[in-house]
Amino acid sequence: EKTGKVLGEFSRCYKEQYGVALFNSVRYEIEGNGGPQAQLLHRKVPLEDHVIYSGNLFQYIEENKKWRNRFCVVPHNYGLVLYENKLAYERDLSPRVLINSAGYKILTSVDQYLELVNNSLPGVTPKSGHSPILKCPTDFPLILWHPYARHYYFCVMTGKEQEKWRAVFQDCVRHCNNGISEDSKVEAPAFTDAIRMYRQAKEQYGTWDMLCGTETQVLSNLVMEELLPELRTTIGPRLKGKAQERQRTWIQISDAVYRMVYEQTKAHYDALTAKCEQERPQMESTIRTDMDQIITSKEHLASKIRAFVLPKAEVCVRNHVQPYISSILEALMTPTSQGFAEVREVFFKEVTDMNMNIVNEGGLEKLVEYMEKLSHLAFHPVKMQSCYEKMDQLKLEGLQQRFDVSSTSVFKQRAQIHMRQQMDDAVYTFETLLHQELGKLQGKDDLCKSIQRILERVLKKYDYDSSTVRKKFFREALLQITIPFLLKKLAPTCKGELAKFQELIFEDFASFILVENTYEEVVLQSVMKDIMQAVKEAAVQRKHNLYRDSMVMHNSDPNLHLLGEGVPIDWGEEYSGQPEAEPQPDKRRRAKQVVSVIQDDEGVLPYEVATEVLLQPGSPEPDPGAPPSSPDGVEMIRKALAKGSLEDGVGAEEQLTNGTDAT
Repeated sequence: EKTGKVLGEFSRCYKEQYGVALFNSVRYEIEGNGGPQAQLLHRKVPLEDHVIYSGNLFQYIEENKKWRNRFCVVPHNYGLVLYENKLAYERDLSPRVLINSAGYKILTSVDQYLELVNNSLPGVTPKSGHSPILKCPTDFPLILWHPYARHYYFCVMTGKEQEKWRAVFQDCVRHCNNGISEDSKVEAPAFTDAIRMYRQAKEQYGTWDMLCGTETQVLSNLVMEELLPELRTTIGPRLKGKAQERQRTWIQISDAVYRMVYEQTKAHYDALTAKCEQERPQMESTIRTDMDQIITSKEHLASKIRAFVLPKAEVCVRNHVQPYISSILEALMTPTSQGFAEVREVFFKEVTDMNMNIVNEGGLEKLVEYMEKLSHLAFHPVKMQSCYEKMDQLKLEGLQQRFDVSSTSVFKQRAQIHMRQQMDDAVYTFETLLHQELGKLQGKDDLCKSIQRILERVLKKYDYDSSTVRKKFFREALLQITIPFLLKKLAPTCKGELAKFQELIFEDFASFILVENTYEEVVLQSVMKDIMQAVKEAAVQRKHNLYRDSMVMHNSDPNLHLLGEGVPIDWGEEYSGQPEAEPQPDKRRRAKQVVSVIQDDEGVLPYEVATEVLLQPGSPEPDPGAPPSSPDGVEMIRKALAKGSLEDGVGAEEQLTNGTDAT
């Protein structure tokens, strides 16, 4: 009943915003885009038939309360796919678990997790000395926590592995959180504006941490945000058993409810979008026929609202926003610019190292090998981590409380997505230009000089494009911080008076012009001038390597964008000299991998060997909380480890005792 009520209110908001978004899309199409042209090429399908990552790790199975070794694969869609073992994956057997990580947080400490669990069910905290809800057999856990959905528990044997898996999981979360397609020029803005309007009607302004994932996931989060407190009040007192059991039961109940809400939400949203799509041709026809009249009507409405709102808004901006814009901008610019500078540095280093290796080892064969790796540099979570972690420095300090910003994670993830895109654009432009040059080159020296020359050209293009992207990001972030604050400040004196402006809209155009949206545009105009000026002044200072707005880089490669429209380059296939393509059935198993956590080609993992020794077919699994096994058992594990491949020269005994007991 509660889900139906929330979805009903949202549907009303969505239908209103759909007409506005359709009008804006058609108007944009007619009037065109006056923004600067990107200098770098954009790859259409970056990771087709590639696996991002794969390797072994332990997973805690809640059903039998045991830890199991699992083979985890991260395909190109950034889902987490868990198989029984590597053999099951290679044989194309069904996976054990599929995880969409949108909305999850990656925790590397059991204490962090227990704190979140204790907060999720107030008043239920295990007494000191009692066993916690989760015990980890090593010192290197990786926990996927979600406020509503099921939690997933993993662990590895070393800190190095933990860092790598953490980078991979964070990449998955970052990608899955960005689940609403930006290619959709009508549905996506209609949806996000409808969510915002719904929350503002409940007096919830500002950024929202759970705007994560696909439309259905975001909408499910919206329902759960209202439903969960009521469930907690109703069900919480009725839970029986020890504190740990009540917490575990509550997590299961929350997950079960979330799944039910998700199914109901998906059916409702699919029906809603299908209905709007059905009405779209008629609406679009009206917009194209009456475009001039709609624009005139909207401008008339805006002038009336402006006369009423603008004086109040300008006073509010002058007193409460303007003094802090430069501080917010500086807080945003420092980590963001450092991150983009690191992207440039990583790209430069990778290409330069490749060039040096070609000089030393020589030949087109080596170039192909290195280019295959370089082409997916942007999707290498470990190599990109040094760029992403620069955004961890982003702190708005007192400004966060003043402007009621719940979290900076929205801005961090947005900047990191821009970094990855700019890296891939730079790499794709480099490989396209190099591919074009290869036929003209003669000898190793020519090849190395050409690589250096192309690198310099691409870096110039990168500097220009990254400046454009950053300036746009700063403007958008400043608006995301200040506009909700202004709307909240102005609501008591302005919002109640907006209804009187409804009569200024012709009935035929009521689907495309909304008083609330026009009011927000006027508020935006009141602060936009100050924001533009602040970003412009920052560019003039050149402190963060930003180009001035007056600097327009003319297209020095007029045919470059035509090259980008061609068939994607497959370095291995084109230059390997193999005449026959790989058979189709093997394509999935032999999908190229961007990066591997564990090199297990020469044998199984040390801890996997230990597990196999202890767990012969039919034998019960050991309890992680059980006392250590006998010395004979330890000796047997040591011998097994000694036969396996040991990484980084660490001895068998050291590896066994690194962060875990003999069990």
